[in-house]
Amino acid sequence: MMKKIFLLLVVLAITLSSRAWDYDILVSTPNTSLLFAANKGGDLRFAYYGDRITPGQINQIHDAWVGLNRPAYPAFGMDCTRSYAIQVVHPDGNMTLNLVVEGVEETKSENATVTSITMKDKVYPFTVKMNCKAYQNSDVIEIWTGIFHTEKKAVTLKRFDSACLPIRRGDVWISHLHGTWLAESSLTAEPLTPGMKVIHNTDGIRNGQLDHAELMFSLDGKPRENEGRVIGAALCWSGNYKLRVDTQDNHSHMLFAGMNEEASEYKLEPKTTFTTPKLAITYTNEGLSGASRNYHRWARNGQIHGGNVPRDILLNSWEGVYFDINEEVMDQMMQDIADMGGELFVMDDGWFGDKYPRNNDHSSLGDWVVNRRKLPNGIEGLITTAKKHGIKFGIWIEPESTNTVSELYDKHPDWVIRVPNREPRYGRGGTQLLLDLSNPQVQDFVFSVVDDLMTRYPEIAYMKWDANLSLLNYGSSYLPKDKQSHLYIEYHRGLEKAVQRIREKYPNLVMQACGGGGGRVNYGAMQGFDEFWVSDNTDAMQRIFMQWGTSYFFPPIAMAQHVSASPNHQTGKIVPIKFRFDVAMTGRLGMEIQPNTMNEQEKQFARKAIATYKEIRPVIQFGDLYRLISPFDKKEVASLMYITPEKDRAVFFAYKLDHYMNQLIPPFRMAGLKEDRFYRIKELNVPEGEKPCQLHDKIVSGKILMNVGLEIPLGKEYASRIFELNLVR
Repeated sequence: MMKKIFLLLVVLAITLSSRAWDYDILVSTPNTSLLFAANKGGDLRFAYYGDRITPGQINQIHDAWVGLNRPAYPAFGMDCTRSYAIQVVHPDGNMTLNLVVEGVEETKSENATVTSITMKDKVYPFTVKMNCKAYQNSDVIEIWTGIFHTEKKAVTLKRFDSACLPIRRGDVWISHLHGTWLAESSLTAEPLTPGMKVIHNTDGIRNGQLDHAELMFSLDGKPRENEGRVIGAALCWSGNYKLRVDTQDNHSHMLFAGMNEEASEYKLEPKTTFTTPKLAITYTNEGLSGASRNYHRWARNGQIHGGNVPRDILLNSWEGVYFDINEEVMDQMMQDIADMGGELFVMDDGWFGDKYPRNNDHSSLGDWVVNRRKLPNGIEGLITTAKKHGIKFGIWIEPESTNTVSELYDKHPDWVIRVPNREPRYGRGGTQLLLDLSNPQVQDFVFSVVDDLMTRYPEIAYMKWDANLSLLNYGSSYLPKDKQSHLYIEYHRGLEKAVQRIREKYPNLVMQACGGGGGRVNYGAMQGFDEFWVSDNTDAMQRIFMQWGTSYFFPPIAMAQHVSASPNHQTGKIVPIKFRFDVAMTGRLGMEIQPNTMNEQEKQFARKAIATYKEIRPVIQFGDLYRLISPFDKKEVASLMYITPEKDRAVFFAYKLDHYMNQLIPPFRMAGLKEDRFYRIKELNVPEGEKPCQLHDKIVSGKILMNVGLEIPLGKEYASRIFELNLVR
C-alpha cells in the first residue's frame, strides 16, 4: 500500500513539474476561449485560442497543445533573436525589458468581462497591463495594453503593439483587403509561407483605401465561405498601423498588430499611461462568413454608433449636381426622392463660403457659413423645403481641412500641419491643408463645426463627414520640438476626442465617415460614426467586388451603397436600373444621381424597389450574412444572402458578372436555413412588363436549397435576381 502511494506521488510530481504552470487565465465568449498561463516570476505565455473550453479541460489543453507555448506579449531585450511586441529605451540608455506577471484582475459588466493581466519589469519601475474584453453577446475578444512607468525621466517607446497572437503552423491561408481610390477593398487570399508578411499604412489620416487593418486566417487550407476554422483580427485604429505575421522555423505564425511605429517613437512621461488601440479577434468553425457574422454582431452591439437603428434611404446631391448648389435644384431633388419613397436628402459639397464662395475645390474649407448667393433662404429654408416634401435633411462637411484661400486660414495659419522653413505640399484643389488635431484649439474648432450647425439648425438629421487629404507635411506648431514624432498618433487621439464630444451632445445625429471614398472604413473611427462611404466609385459591377470585400469585417447596416447614373460617372458603363438597385440593396440603400435625368420607367422602377427595400430592410440591416459564390473566384456569377436570427425569413441575391454564349452557370446553393423546414420563394424587383422567373411562388425545403441548390435563369448581360424566402412550414 505504501509503495502504491509513493508511486502515485512520484507520478503527480512528474506531471506538475512537466507542466510548470502556477495558474491559468481563461477568457471566454459564448463559443470561444482564449487561454494564457503564467509561472511565478516568469513571463505570460499564450496557450490556446479556439472553441470554448471549460476550466476542467485546461490541463488537457496543456498536455495536447504544447506547440503553442509562446510569449503572449514578447518584449525586446532578454531574447533579441525573435520578433517582439514592445521595445523601449529607458532614460539611462538601457534598451531591454524583462516583464513578469504580477497579478490578474477581472471585472464584469452586463455584456462583457474584462480580464487585466499586470506585468512588471524585474528591475525598472515599468508596467504593462494587458486587457482582454470578452463579449457575451458576440464571439469577439478585444485585446489592448496600457503602458506605464515611474522612472525619473521619459521612456522612449520604439514599438508598442496592441497584441501578439500565435497561430499554429499548418496549411494556413491569410485573407486580407487592399486597393486604391475608386477600387477599394479588393480581396487577396494566399498561403502563409516562411518569412515576414507585413501589411501597413502610412497615409496619416485615412487607412482604408489601400491595405486594410483587418485579417482572416483560414486554418484548414484554402479559405471557404461557410466551412472551416477561421481566426479573424481587426485593429481598431483610424491612423497608421502595422500588421506583421512572422513565420520562423518553429511551430507558430506570430501575428503582431498595432500602431505603425515608423516616424512615431513616443516619449512617455513618468506616471502617464500610453494606451494602445484594441485588437478585436474572433474564432469560428463556420468559415469566412462565420467570422464576418461574429464581427457584424459585435459591431451592431456597440462598435458602430447607432448600430441598432434602421438606416434611412437617401439621395445625395454630389454626382447629381456636384458644386452647382442652388435652392431651385435642391427643391427639385428633394421632391423627386420624396416621390420615389426616399426618406432623407443630403446636400453635398458646394453650399458654404461667404468671402470665398465654394464653387470648386480650390477654396473655402473651414468657412462653414452658408453661401447666401446660392441659398438666399439659408439652411433653414432647405429644412423647410424638406419638411414640405415629408423627408429629412442632411449636409456635407470636411472639418479636418482648410484651404489657403479661406477666412479660417487668414485668421489661423498656425493651425495647419506644415513643416517649418519648407514649402508645404498641397492636396485637393492645389490649396488644401490639414488642420493640426493634436492642438486642443483645433479640436475645439472641429467640434464647433458640428455644434454650430446643430445649434442653428437642430433639425439637421445627417452629416456626411469627409476627409480628402493625406498627411503630406510632417510638422506640428503645437507639439514641442522633442515630440514631433507624436504627430501621427496625437492627430487621431485629437480626432477621437472631438468626435466623442459631438456624440455626447448629439447622440441621435447620423454621421457618415467618408475618406475620399473608403478611406475611413475602420473600427477606430466607427464608434463615432453610423456608417461609411464604401467608395467614390459607384459603378454597380465594380461595387459587387468592393462591397463583398468590405463585408468581411463590416456589417451591411454601415455600408452606404448608392444607385448612380448610367453611363456611370467613373467607368462610363451603361447598366440597367434593375442591376444598379439589386447591387445597392445589399447594404444601406441610397441614390447618387440627378433624378430629373431618369426617364419615367426608371423612376417607376425606383419607386417599387425603394418600397421593396423598406420591406426587407430589417433582414438586410440586422440579419446574418452568408456569402455564397465569391466574385473573386472568377465563376462569372456571385451570390449572397441574409437570414434573420430565427431563420424564418431570408433575402437572396445573385448577379451575372460576365456574359457570352454557351455559358455554364453553376447551381446556386444557399446556406444557414433550417434543413427540415420549407420556404416559399418570392422574386423581388421584377421590372414592369416582365414576369417573375419559374422559381417564383415555389415551396422548397431548406435541405434542397442548401444541398442541391437552384437553377437560376441569368440569360442577359447584367442579369440579376433577388428572392425573398419565407418559412411556411
